[in-house]
Amino acid sequence: MKFRLFSLALFLCAGAAHASQGVQFAPAPLVSIPTHDAFFNHVRALCGKAFQGKVVLDQPKSDGFEGRLVMHVRRCSNEEIQIPFHVGENRSRTWIIKKTGSGLSLKHDHRHQDGSFDAQTMYGGHTLDAGWAQVQSFPADQYSKESFVAAGIPQSLGNTWQIFIYPDTFSYRLVREGREFRVNFDLKKPIPAPPAPWGYQD
Repeated sequence: MKFRLFSLALFLCAGAAHASQGVQFAPAPLVSIPTHDAFFNHVRALCGKAFQGKVVLDQPKSDGFEGRLVMHVRRCSNEEIQIPFHVGENRSRTWIIKKTGSGLSLKHDHRHQDGSFDAQTMYGGHTLDAGWAQVQSFPADQYSKESFVAAGIPQSLGNTWQIFIYPDTFSYRLVREGREFRVNFDLKKPIPAPPAPWGYQD
């Protein structure tokens, strides 16, 4: 027992010595599962490309999606994908898909034209299951629910966002009780990349 305690003390002292000398240990790799990785890699394979879309389902009808719809898989790393979603001249929206270590998250970065954050921003959800290589669902997380309550839109507490990625089509879907919205993007016909979204640099 004394030997074990002595060994532990030596280990802790060595770690403290390394820390005092500025030695840093590499962070542990993010834990992931095959379906999350496959989905993330399918989306990341589109990096640098832009595509035009159209609303295929909007019940009940909502305002704010008039004009040309364009998604641009603009920035990609091993852990994060940024996808601006432009509606006409409105460049306020960016979808952010990120590996979290316990799954995948989807966030909505909303900005004003001057680059400042909208009052409703960085809301979204997190995967609760394995999903599929082609489809992942993101039920609203706690931060989003608190934001919706504060904003006086409790109906959004039941939001679930879904992203579908197939060889010819990328789909973004929002669903909750009494509400469904879906926009499809044609992956067969890439288009020129749009300008940077508001708040981001070219």
